[in-house]
Amino acid sequence: MRFLLQWLGCAVSIAAAVWIVPGTAFIGGSSAWMSAAVVALFLALINLSVKPLLQVLSLPVSVLTLGIFAIVVNALMLELASWLSSGLFGVGIYFAGFGSAFFAAIIVSIVGAIVNGLTGAKG
Repeated sequence: MRFLLQWLGCAVSIAAAVWIVPGTAFIGGSSAWMSAAVVALFLALINLSVKPLLQVLSLPVSVLTLGIFAIVVNALMLELASWLSSGLFGVGIYFAGFGSAFFAAIIVSIVGAIVNGLTGAKG
């Protein structure tokens, strides 16, 4: 049940990011929510597998930038999740550039924290 709440929270935060950030759009699929759900699933899988390795490798840069580089890592993970979901299932998010992905990562983090806090998905 907790995983489903976190997945729903991630899908809502991705949909909010696409709605708020200019230069982003859902691609493929008949429904925006289907695209958000598939990208959220891939984002969760990437955050479990690839993101910890990238965080360790980027630790020196993160220390020098006082943690702001973590947003860059989040943006790269969001782009990777969209690329994988659009390649495998034909649904994803279009980013006009890295700036769009960067601001989308900020929105996903903020809205995800709010939604998970409201639903109690994070212990």
